[in-house]
Amino acid sequence: MKKRLHHLPAQLLAMAIVLVVTVPIALWRDGWTGVGGDAAGVAVVTLSYVVSSLVIAWTDLKAHHMLLPVALATYIIKFTIIGFAMWGALNTNWAGLPWMGVSVIVSVIAWMTAHAVWVWRAKIPYVEV
Repeated sequence: MKKRLHHLPAQLLAMAIVLVVTVPIALWRDGWTGVGGDAAGVAVVTLSYVVSSLVIAWTDLKAHHMLLPVALATYIIKFTIIGFAMWGALNTNWAGLPWMGVSVIVSVIAWMTAHAVWVWRAKIPYVEV
């Protein structure tokens, strides 16, 4: 399974860079509430993508023929949970929600960019070696 997760370190590094850049801005702008929202947004995106990567890697290893239905079910379940959690957070009037929203957008862009760069540079064979 480890060989199916070679992309994760690059993406986790991208998330760390997002935190290093955005936390000081959030702290300066809105204090610790902004930092909490920022960190929560990065954590939601990171956890979401890591869970997807683990489920997809495990399914590819154990039951390759089930990869598409398992991946789609994972996304449906994951986004349903995230949707209900965000809906619940919206009703709390937490001051960190704007920073959470911004950091979710920035984190998704950073994650996908890191993944694209990793794929571009990876030497992926066309056949199993």
